[in-house]
Amino acid sequence: MPTTGIRARWIIASDGATHHILEDGEVVYTDSRIVFTGHGYSGPVDEEINVGNADVGPGFVDLDALFDLDSTVLGVDNHPGWAKARVWASTYVERGPRDVYSAVEEDFGHEYAMVQLLLNGVTTALPIRSILYREWAETYEENARAADIAARLGIRMYLGPSYRTGLPVVYPDGRIGMHWDEERGLQGLDDAIRFVRDFDGAHDGLVRGFLQPDRIEGCTDALLTRTADAARQLSVPLRLHCCQGELEVRIVEDRWGKSSLAVLHDLGVLDTAPLLPHGIFLGGSAPTLELVERELAWLAESGSTIVHCPLVSARGGNVMDSFTRFREHGIGIGLGTDTFPPDIIHNMHTGLMATRIRTGSPSVTAADYYTAATIGGADALGRSDLGRLTPGALADITIFDLDAFHIGQCFDPIQTMVLNGSGRDIHTVIVNGSVVVRDRQLPGVDLAAMHERAQRQFESLMASYPERAHLHPPVESIFESSFPIVREGVAERLGMTT
Repeated sequence: MPTTGIRARWIIASDGATHHILEDGEVVYTDSRIVFTGHGYSGPVDEEINVGNADVGPGFVDLDALFDLDSTVLGVDNHPGWAKARVWASTYVERGPRDVYSAVEEDFGHEYAMVQLLLNGVTTALPIRSILYREWAETYEENARAADIAARLGIRMYLGPSYRTGLPVVYPDGRIGMHWDEERGLQGLDDAIRFVRDFDGAHDGLVRGFLQPDRIEGCTDALLTRTADAARQLSVPLRLHCCQGELEVRIVEDRWGKSSLAVLHDLGVLDTAPLLPHGIFLGGSAPTLELVERELAWLAESGSTIVHCPLVSARGGNVMDSFTRFREHGIGIGLGTDTFPPDIIHNMHTGLMATRIRTGSPSVTAADYYTAATIGGADALGRSDLGRLTPGALADITIFDLDAFHIGQCFDPIQTMVLNGSGRDIHTVIVNGSVVVRDRQLPGVDLAAMHERAQRQFESLMASYPERAHLHPPVESIFESSFPIVREGVAERLGMTT
């Protein structure tokens, strides 16, 4: 088994529980495992790499990783979401929903997303796909194909089809209601269980399984309790989006007469220590300090992890209240991207600023966010072998360039990375001891051709929005340009040229 040593100005090493910084240090790995971090390794090395002025750190763990061509960016300046196909029109449901993508297009979206994640230093990811443009939810078959793509690219993925028993719809008069198909949702859970049994540990451990009911408002009691039972029996992570939006809060209150976390607590779902994006709306429809404190206590006692997605939340005008508060209550925090670009470093910077604005103090640091993106995510998965450079851990390594002119002056390797850098400054990524990104290129992947194809597929996706949107307006009314678009020949007719 070959042994490789990497030397750098800065090594972000770990004692297993926390990070520390080695100046002019080295990390050594044999095959897929780290065997040494420190100074002056005296053992034999087959290959020695000196990367100079760089941060060498662990791979990032993305607990809510964008896994298709992103549709959330389409809603940033196009409001309200319920009228712009972020909620299905009831007439669309009555006609019969359809899959917008073919299997080939689905596979391309998965590959595109995994490439983007690797280029941003994400070595372990739990995907999130939009199911707004699907017939109902994800399938066993597409996840099986995604597992093969992950193995070919060399990224560690937790996979499993999402499923739901219902979804919000908007009626022609503007009322919001729910469309239910519990039988189909429970079949989706069965498919997800089958996938976990078939694929957990596949491809030399690069592919693992997890359970992901789509959103709490689209779940019935039976789906939630059976999912929790399955997570316990299979010993796999359970992730459920909740406490993320006002529509969710209202639907959950109308159905259950309580908050989202109260539902999960009373049904025993919190006992599985779930991963919970996004943790913004606690306390239900009429939150009080007492209600919120009660829910924070539930999260801490259960060992649940809040999956913090700062960028997508900030784009929607929301901020988690707050990183500091959750940490002070002993609640685990990991990071997710959940939008494009899937840039964990950008999310760290956004989260740092948003938390400080929210709390009115420098209550969190760049180190806090870096820890959440590495150790926090790994611990949420029960993986002490991920998210840290320490002997015995898997050799998931990122190399961040500090010599680029735009980085400016380095005063601390982590603070400089978070404040001045982005995922585009990661030039090398190693997963399981294999180099999967070198000089921001992936072997056998034509990034230019992939970019061009993604644009065509994205335009096709946009063209499908009117069929799902309230009152089915033309696509131009759903996605309005920032400024009027003037095309050739029009400017002359409007007298806009000299």
